[in-house]
Amino acid sequence: MNVWKIGDVKVTRVVEIQATGGTRFILPQATPDAVKPIEWLTPHFATDEGKLIMSIHALIVDTGSRRIIVDTCLGNDKEREIPAWNKLQTTFLEDLETAGYPRESIDTVLCTHLHVDHVGWNTMLRDGEWVPTFPNARYLMGAEEWAYWKDASQEEFGDVIGDSVMPIISAGLADFVDMDHQICEEVKLFPSTGHTPGHVSVEIKSRNEEAVITGDSTHHPCQIAHPEWSSTADYDQEASWKTREAFYSKYADTNTLIIGTHFATPSAGYLKKTESGNYWLEV
Repeated sequence: MNVWKIGDVKVTRVVEIQATGGTRFILPQATPDAVKPIEWLTPHFATDEGKLIMSIHALIVDTGSRRIIVDTCLGNDKEREIPAWNKLQTTFLEDLETAGYPRESIDTVLCTHLHVDHVGWNTMLRDGEWVPTFPNARYLMGAEEWAYWKDASQEEFGDVIGDSVMPIISAGLADFVDMDHQICEEVKLFPSTGHTPGHVSVEIKSRNEEAVITGDSTHHPCQIAHPEWSSTADYDQEASWKTREAFYSKYADTNTLIIGTHFATPSAGYLKKTESGNYWLEV
C-alpha cells in the first residue's frame, strides 16, 4: 500500500495482484535482452534477469469531500480465460477497508477504460447475481469508450461487459462522461487514446501541486525508455505511441508526480529527460 499527498488530496494504492514475468503477451518487444540494458528499471520494475514486474491495483483519490476509486482491477469470482485471473479469491475489499475506505464510503468510481483488469470490482457476486460493489457511488465511464464496447466484446477474457459493466448500467449508477470531464475542483480527466478509443488519464491538482494517473497509456515503465513499444492490447498501436510521446514530452522535468496504473511498487515517480533525448522515471 502506497500513499501520496498532492496538496490537500491523498492518493492511496490498494494492490490486488503484483507479479513478475508472464508479460510477453502484453509487451512482446520487452524481451529480457531488451529490458536488461534499461538499468534504472531495476530493482523496482524489472529483475536483474530482465523480467518485468507489474501490478494490478486501484487508486483511491480522496479530496476530503470526495472519495474516488480509479479503476477496479479484476474482481473475485469472475470467469476469465487467463488461468491466473480466473475466479480470483483475493482480500481486495478487506484491504480497501484497512486503508480506510470501506466500499460503502466510495462516492465515485472512475473507469479509465473498460478492459477486463479495470472494471472487475465494479461488481461482486451475491446470491448468484452480479451487484454493484460500491452501492453509494456513481460510476463514471467515457461516453466514447462505451460507444465502442457496447458493440464489441472481450471474448478472449470472458464476459467482461456482461458481468462488470451491464449490471452497473441496469442499476442506474452509470454516468457516461466526456473525455475532458471535470469530476471535482481537484480532479479532471484528459484524453489519452490509443489503448482504447475512449481511454482517459486523470489529472490531480491541489495547492500548486500536481499528479497524473496514467491509466494504460503506459503499461510499464519500460515504455518510458521505449515509447514505440506498443502493447498487443492497444486498439491503435500508432496512436498509443503518439500519446506516450506527447505525454512524456509534456511532463518530463516538471514537478508532476506520475502514478502508474500498472507500475509495481513504488508505482510513482518523476519523468526525466536525458541530454540524448531519452526519458526515464526517477522514483
